[in-house]
Amino acid sequence: MFVITGATGNTGSVVAKTLLAAGKKVRAVVRDEKKAQALKALGAELFVADITDTAALERAVSGADGVYFLSPPDNVAKDFINERKSLTEAQIAALARAKVPHVVVLSSIAAQHRDGTGPIRSLHHVEQQLRRAGIPSTFVRAAYFVENWGAVAHPVKQDGVLPSFLALDVPVPMVSTADIAKTAARALLEGPRGFRAIELAGPTDPTPNEVAAAAGKILNRPVKAIQAPLEAVVPTFTSFGNSQNVAALYREMYEGIGSGHVAAEPGNEKARGTTTLEETLRALLG
Repeated sequence: MFVITGATGNTGSVVAKTLLAAGKKVRAVVRDEKKAQALKALGAELFVADITDTAALERAVSGADGVYFLSPPDNVAKDFINERKSLTEAQIAALARAKVPHVVVLSSIAAQHRDGTGPIRSLHHVEQQLRRAGIPSTFVRAAYFVENWGAVAHPVKQDGVLPSFLALDVPVPMVSTADIAKTAARALLEGPRGFRAIELAGPTDPTPNEVAAAAGKILNRPVKAIQAPLEAVVPTFTSFGNSQNVAALYREMYEGIGSGHVAAEPGNEKARGTTTLEETLRALLG
């Protein structure tokens, strides 16, 4: 039996459906049972819990052959890194008490680094906590989400402009959440292999200019990528409702991408998804 946290989310729902389609028993951990009726109809067992409740998490993962674990964002945190570090330490202690034999984690490229990566630092802590706990783990280190471009869908459709904090002509590894989920499901089915890191990207590494061209093709109109200054990151992200602390972490992340610090770790297993940039953009711009 596999336990999926965040089972109604973009990746968790696909992980759960992939495992159910393979004939596996799935326990879907959800906060709102009403949002999980489609999974229930497919045969998933629903377990209603907030995974910040570590006692509930321990009960949820009891008897699992493997657990898909993700740490959902807290965009209003006042001290995101330290708050998240304390939370995941307690959550991983709960997994250890339940003697979970294998954890598959939604991590990120650059999680090998202790600093200079913005919010990715929290995933460095998760990986290190799992290692210290001695729980066999697969770290799915995802590249930049293609779905991140959904934040600028309005100016793309309204004005034919794609703002970017990434250099316009530099290729950037990107991956769609569907491919993250499929990779995570495959890792769960393969079982534990000690500590394993999979550096995951999509089928191509597009530049923002190429993202704009793909959007233009979908919309059948010209779309131009525009370089936005890094000084605009914090005010942009706070305007979306993020705290000042979280917004500053995103600026650090974009600086790390630009310098090459936020990148896959050499020597690890590499994987490429199959979902094209255009497929995901079409859903975002529909």
